[in-house]
Amino acid sequence: MRKLAWLVLLAILLTGCGGELPETVPPAPETETAASAPQTTAQETRTPPATEQSQSAQLRMVFTFVGDCTFGGSQANAYAGYGFLKTVGEDYDYPFRNVRSWFEDDDFTMANLEGVLGDKGHPAEKRYTFRGPASYANILTQNSVEAVTLANNHTMDYWQTGYDETKRILDEAGLPFVEANASRLIPLENGVTVGLYGSVYSSADVETVTAGIRELKRQGADIIIYAPHWGVEHSFRQTQAQEELGRAAIDAGANIVYGCHPHVLQPIEEYHGGVIFYSLGNFSFGGNIYPGDYDTAIIQQELVLEEDGGASLGQRTIVPCSVSSIESRNNFQPTPYAQDSEAYARVLSKLDGSYRGPNLPIS
Repeated sequence: MRKLAWLVLLAILLTGCGGELPETVPPAPETETAASAPQTTAQETRTPPATEQSQSAQLRMVFTFVGDCTFGGSQANAYAGYGFLKTVGEDYDYPFRNVRSWFEDDDFTMANLEGVLGDKGHPAEKRYTFRGPASYANILTQNSVEAVTLANNHTMDYWQTGYDETKRILDEAGLPFVEANASRLIPLENGVTVGLYGSVYSSADVETVTAGIRELKRQGADIIIYAPHWGVEHSFRQTQAQEELGRAAIDAGANIVYGCHPHVLQPIEEYHGGVIFYSLGNFSFGGNIYPGDYDTAIIQQELVLEEDGGASLGQRTIVPCSVSSIESRNNFQPTPYAQDSEAYARVLSKLDGSYRGPNLPIS
């Protein structure tokens, strides 16, 4: 989280699903990367705080979003030689080392925690059950992540016992989270209150979601983020149901809809003054050592808060990334693509809706 609340990243404004995406992103931190995912080289330009402060008492805030984070893995791969536990060990800075500068230089970073933390409970009777040690909460707290959503289909992988243990670990770490069919108010140091509402596809309906969002507004949330777990796995295109629910959430008062679950990127859509990220795919994802799709992204959305309490969309920065810093497999270390690479352009096409590649097979 950035130290100066008025500090803003310069980006090219995206004008909705199918609109123009930015061609440049801020430079990546200095890290060792493979040829498949080198650093970006664009120059970063900042607007001086004094200039921002003079604009009609506007407060400009930057919110950062990334996709599914599984710190650990399934019973089949968690302890494999190339699995998450063997790769990361106790190096809590490792997963976000190549992207942490974006998390630090913003006002609020949010991720989807896809799995369980701790060692309690027995695995559910399902194909994939994800879990990592309690200490992996440090990956979030030491890398400037301000909140996570637990509204997904893997938080119950070790039944209620594992879920309760995960919540206890996050509470002790001081990391706010939002649950399915529930809301959360998070007051920030600058006086702004962020409201979160989460849902999972199996239980989400328009009436329940919109009522939850309106209640957050009534309780005094200045910014509302709706975090649905929805859509079709491995599909690069959103469904009509996603569109209807996401747009209803914006109409009810949400500023940002932050979608996860498909494990691949889906388009961005601006709608009635808000924005819908239909899917941000995987990010640091220990659930798969050899994924069928390596593309992911960091999305930073600026929101402009007016003196009268309203909020509008500002500039947007998109950082196309690979889920891995090497080509041969997933090493769970997301890394920006080079701006002149085919992969960089491919990520942008997935986010602007112009990508025409086939969906991935369901594994």
